[in-house]
Amino acid sequence: MDPLESTPAVRARMSRQKSRNTGIEMALRSALHAAGLRYRVHRRPVKGVRREADIIFGPARVAVFVDGCFWHGCPEHATWPRRNAEFWRAKIEGNRARDRDTDRRLAECGWLAVRVWEHETVDAAAARVDAIVRARRRVAAAKTIGSVVTVP
Repeated sequence: MDPLESTPAVRARMSRQKSRNTGIEMALRSALHAAGLRYRVHRRPVKGVRREADIIFGPARVAVFVDGCFWHGCPEHATWPRRNAEFWRAKIEGNRARDRDTDRRLAECGWLAVRVWEHETVDAAAARVDAIVRARRRVAAAKTIGSVVTVP
């Protein structure tokens, strides 16, 4: 395999890209915490599925993924590099396929994968996640209450 054409500036920039605790992720976590939600970070929601979510709400079974517009091929902001175009197209399309597979696998185990794009406002993303988590908690509580047997 031929090494990719690159410049020292590009290599340096790419090596500084964070995969955890990005600005949007930290801001989202802060907003969710301020809303009274508690969560785990950077965990695998399901054993045996080698995918790590950015934010996990265990009892509600909600896994939040904060996706970068470039790396995950945002329909609004994705750019396709001209240099090494074939490599990058395959890389980003592979990321998209993996995201779909992750969502499917989690759904099969009763989890809901929520995707937040890095371009979304923190307030809008936090409100969406908050509503989803609280709704799933209500459903889980209703199921638990419905399964309790009352003796006269």
